Amino acid sequence: MSQFTLYKNENKSSKKIYPYLVDVQNDFFDELNSRIVIPLSTHNALNQTNAKKLCPIININGEQFVLLTHQMTSMPKTMLKKRVTSLENLRYEILGAIDFLMTSI
Repeated sequence: MSQFTLYKNENKSSKKIYPYLVDVQNDFFDELNSRIVIPLSTHNALNQTNAKKLCPIININGEQFVLLTHQMTSMPKTMLKKRVTSLENLRYEILGAIDFLMTSI
């Protein structure tokens, strides 16, 4: 598993609202049985009052999705099966959103 890998959400109860999950956990902790992920939702699900720094918009296959940083969670590695792509190119935007959530800077 690699940090900033985007996965399809395979959970039947949440995949409609959160179709993708991005793994943000550092690879140093790969031996753990869980990963820290941030869900993505469709762009129109974003409340326009949310800070764009906290919830950056990400383009995936021509569609816009919102990184819901404030809903970061842990999930078992076994739930992350269908790799879509790497979001390594958005590394600083994702880390900036996490930093903003934690420090508001």
